[in-house]
Amino acid sequence: MKSLFTAVAVTALFAGGASLAHAEHHMEKADKKDIVDTAASDDTFSTLVTAVTEAELVEALKGDGPFTVFAPTNDAFAALPDGTLDTLLMDENQDQLQDILKLHVVSGKIKAGDIAEGTSEVETLSGDTITITKDSDGAVTVEGAAVISADVKASNGVIHVIDSVILPE
Repeated sequence: MKSLFTAVAVTALFAGGASLAHAEHHMEKADKKDIVDTAASDDTFSTLVTAVTEAELVEALKGDGPFTVFAPTNDAFAALPDGTLDTLLMDENQDQLQDILKLHVVSGKIKAGDIAEGTSEVETLSGDTITITKDSDGAVTVEGAAVISADVKASNGVIHVIDSVILPE
């Protein structure tokens, strides 16, 4: 696919049409990965990717979206009480795992700049609401989990990296 875009860019450049930079922009857009592939390409999210796979939510998160995902790191999953993750990954607990993972996903694309200072609530794919807080210094927390990296772009939404797993009450 890249070679096709490169050929188009070179042809356009010689024809006096679009600039190479413009063609490269379109190439980057075409190469952008969806939320699942973006997470899978970063070892920081290997536990999350395993959980999404076990919960059979891969196809849903590869859908058109857009989605906002608050993605816990491997360290966030490791901080759960001993045995919690292993229990959640058991086949008989798939519904519970799905409910927890859906707490991390919001329909629509919420970028960090879209979040107003103060506290707001958003509905998740689980049907529950989560609280997002933005301090005056710009720090954002989601149900108490700190956003440690914001606005990771994906073709079907955006990922915000969080430092703990959001659990139902």
